[in-house]
Amino acid sequence: MRRAGLPFGAYLDSSTPLSTPQYFAIWKAIEALANDRDLAMHIVEKADRTGHQPGFIAGLYASSFRDAMNRLLHLRAMSSEQLWTREEQGRWTIGRSWIYATEAEPALSIDVTFILLVELGRRGSGRPIKPVKIEYARSPQPSAQLEAFFGCPIHFNTPQNAITFDTADLDIAFPGYSPEFLELVMQSLKAAVEELKDCGSLCDHVKSVMKHEMMKGRPEIAHVASELGMGVRTLQRRITDEGTSYRALLIEARRELGLQLVINPDLDIDYITSMLGYQDTASFYRAFKEWEGMSPGEWRAHHSLANVSALDRQPALQQ
Repeated sequence: MRRAGLPFGAYLDSSTPLSTPQYFAIWKAIEALANDRDLAMHIVEKADRTGHQPGFIAGLYASSFRDAMNRLLHLRAMSSEQLWTREEQGRWTIGRSWIYATEAEPALSIDVTFILLVELGRRGSGRPIKPVKIEYARSPQPSAQLEAFFGCPIHFNTPQNAITFDTADLDIAFPGYSPEFLELVMQSLKAAVEELKDCGSLCDHVKSVMKHEMMKGRPEIAHVASELGMGVRTLQRRITDEGTSYRALLIEARRELGLQLVINPDLDIDYITSMLGYQDTASFYRAFKEWEGMSPGEWRAHHSLANVSALDRQPALQQ
């Protein structure tokens, strides 16, 4: 998280989707820290042991490769990630673009996505499906392992990131097709997607964006509005309709994130002060005392003792 330039506590808020720049920043941080050109292959290999995402698993029980792809497209339609498809002359192409992107998608993110799509086709059909071609908008980054895995031409410096399959491969039936299990999983996934779309008020979403942007200083309303897909005036009007103000939400967001960070004993108070955008430690201490009636150190010690006491009160586990 530090390498990505994000608040250390951002991972604690699992209900809030990352913005496009933040998502890219994390992938770039992983690339830099790993320094492994074949990392995408290793990630997918590890997924065999640690578990795939539910959407991938659901796809394995679809009626065909095409059915699996269409289900994935439907599930991804709600995000800032846009998957597009094109079918012509016996070829089916799927690519990805980003609504709010201001830079190219990191190579590792693209590679993992393409590898998983090929894996889905191969595992679901039980056949060694190969793409017709791979297109990368990035400059050439040869990888013998990737080339061997895809088994098709890889083109660089193209206008788009896309992967193309033979249409006939998309219509191969999946022998593991289970309409009952698939319906059960898809209902759960759709419900989860709708919950992410609808959970919380607008103010909750505004504060989540603020928290993610806190490390860069005071979050500008224009940027927050853009991340939420609306204009500044619209955002201000809707915040007013919910009975508050942008400044009040900023104070709440700073307090909520501050508490999340302070409770982590591994984080230095000076580091937290910088994360939250305060000019100096004294300013943060004053603000924290207004929030909680005690200093950050006292609050951290109090909650550490409370957690220990709670654990001591728990009954012993039965064998």
